Amino acid sequence: MQVIDRVRCFIREHDLVRAGTRVLAAVSGGSDSVALAYLLRDLEAAGDLRLAGLAHFNHQLRPSAGEDERLTAGVARALDRPIAIDRDDVAARARRERRSIEDAARSARYEFFERARLQVGADVVALGHTRDDQAETVLLRLVRGAGPRGLAGMHPRHDRIVRPLLDCRRIELREWLEHQQIPFADDESNRDVSIPRNRVRAELLPLLETRFNPRVVDVLADEAELARELWAWMEEEGERFGPELDVARLQAAPRALARLVVWRAVNGASGGRPISFNHARAVLRLIERGDGAVDLPGQRVQRIGQRIVLTPRGPGDKDARRRNLLEKATNLFRYPLSIPGEVALPEVDSVVSAETYGGGDAEAARAASAMLGSERTALVRRDLCGGSLVVRNRRPGDWFRPVGLGGRKKLQDFFVDRKVARQDRDGVPIVVDETGRIVWVTGYGIDEAFRVTDPAQPVLILKIRQAR
Repeated sequence: MQVIDRVRCFIREHDLVRAGTRVLAAVSGGSDSVALAYLLRDLEAAGDLRLAGLAHFNHQLRPSAGEDERLTAGVARALDRPIAIDRDDVAARARRERRSIEDAARSARYEFFERARLQVGADVVALGHTRDDQAETVLLRLVRGAGPRGLAGMHPRHDRIVRPLLDCRRIELREWLEHQQIPFADDESNRDVSIPRNRVRAELLPLLETRFNPRVVDVLADEAELARELWAWMEEEGERFGPELDVARLQAAPRALARLVVWRAVNGASGGRPISFNHARAVLRLIERGDGAVDLPGQRVQRIGQRIVLTPRGPGDKDARRRNLLEKATNLFRYPLSIPGEVALPEVDSVVSAETYGGGDAEAARAASAMLGSERTALVRRDLCGGSLVVRNRRPGDWFRPVGLGGRKKLQDFFVDRKVARQDRDGVPIVVDETGRIVWVTGYGIDEAFRVTDPAQPVLILKIRQAR
């Protein structure tokens, strides 16, 4: 089967795009993404989709980054398509946000993709990940420790992101480009084996291919698909249990499903502390024993008759003391924010404002979308924000759904992941709606539900600045 036929079959199998879907191709200049752009052009010619344009993000991490940008601009000219190009000092961002360069680069890149998608009016952004990338992802997660959710790897579609090349091998795409005499760039940073993914690519996968299985990439990619199907089923079944941990239902459930239900329950009651495989196993053993209790992070778990009861630790517990201190802290603040309007936050020497425009104005939408990734500005859906907002700092139990994560995350865990210093976390202003839902964690990101997905939607522009 030819490469384009394989891509077409994969797109149809996973319903990634349809004939009228406007697709923005994310192109780095490397072989996979360049092949993606040309294959999408050919699929458009066959009536399978519409190629709206290309997007290139320059991370400014390598001496050759400028050449990659110029090569990608040449691809856009060759395909006669518009291109959105942006650049950022990702290394400086990583230092500023106290996170790894890889994590900062990914955040900057995906924020740009969303801005570019809105700018060109595309429905989805296509990325050039291949079966090789999928195999690397599975191995990385396996060695770090992962269950079906992690081993599912990259999904063919996640919200506005699609991956049409997940059924293609990297070598196939290179051979296809060479046959078509299409130039592409080689990223010299891929040879840096201090980066875990590169080490898997350069050392672990070749070892597995030569010593164990020459088809190991395909095996791992297939395993990811099986894990993805298994996880989807488990999630659906787990939702039927609800919040109560009923012993009889858990005993009758398959072991893997019971483990998932238990893990979700105790993780939700842990106060942001991590719940491990052994913690979930301890609760399962408690179910089997018939009575007793076990202490887990942030809670005491008891079996009382036919129920498993989760109780927050008492006043003597370290986590409870931390929560009580937070509630009583003198620096807690909470201020109403009118729409439109602004509010001063004297505790953190800042001002937060809300501005509106009605949507439908393409020029205004493009201008506003350009600010989406700013640390000081957020673009959110006006129709979901109600009549007014509130600006406050964090509270115990806060959670939201960061854009691109694919699920909810406790704010405490989010701050830990972003390496926000403990002493700085209470000073991060948070914008919430009338019901208490987090809209924007200032300087870090908005909630997925409030993301603008159509330039015609009414928009609210939130800004934070230093008080004068």
